[in-house]
Amino acid sequence: MTVTTLAETAPRPRHDLGSVLRTFLAVLWRDVFTTTRRPTAFLVQVVVQPLLLFFVFGKVLGEAGYTRGDFGATLLPGVMALNALLVSLQNTAMPLIMDFSWSGEIEDRLLAPLPGPLVAVAKLVFGTLCGLFAGLVMAPIGFLVLGTSGWAPDAWPAVLLVLALGSATGAGIGLVLGTVIAPDRISVTFALVLAPVTFTGSVQYPWSSLGRVGWFQVVSAVNPLTYVSEGLRAATLPGQAAIALWIDVLVLLLALLLAALVGVRGFMSRALG
Repeated sequence: MTVTTLAETAPRPRHDLGSVLRTFLAVLWRDVFTTTRRPTAFLVQVVVQPLLLFFVFGKVLGEAGYTRGDFGATLLPGVMALNALLVSLQNTAMPLIMDFSWSGEIEDRLLAPLPGPLVAVAKLVFGTLCGLFAGLVMAPIGFLVLGTSGWAPDAWPAVLLVLALGSATGAGIGLVLGTVIAPDRISVTFALVLAPVTFTGSVQYPWSSLGRVGWFQVVSAVNPLTYVSEGLRAATLPGQAAIALWIDVLVLLLALLLAALVGVRGFMSRALG
């Protein structure tokens, strides 16, 4: 005699590919639309800090004689990388923390006719778009403030690839943090994560220049931001020593895959718990 359980006989929800795609885009558009309703806050978050970095490190220290003439060209890719990774991280982690805590908005999203993991992927894609915008907008600002020349047209495909991977990696890390951080520990956790990521990511200097400080070079090699900074330098400054572009792309792909897997798993655990 065959025993059939209730779980086996219960109808399983079916997701048509077309309806899933439309729902996914609708969930993603909700975040984009909300951000466009408050553009000033977003632009302040994106522009102010990197603009100060350009001004102080690229202009003030240069005119004071503390940096060499080509420092602006080295600084620009690093600041673009920093802005792309941190903006994507923050714009994924912070909304997720709020959704899981006081706003309770995540329950509305999970009721959408969409597989649960894709709700997490929509968060990751939104964070990636924010980071990509934040990185790209720094290029014209950097050319203007630092007085550096523009990049060759054939450098831009690699720039877009590295920025997209760096932004997606930052969003993946934000997805992980957004599912594990308690609301009352946001400030402490971000202070413990963001400061080390910022100052070990080869933003203000090439990674190869750390040869005399081997232990710090090893620490920097663990930071995904290093491969975004170096990837942009490899694409835009062919005459400068940098980690090979294919290594940067490979490391960022692996970091993105690991962060996305852990983040989606944490999201589902938190959502179902």
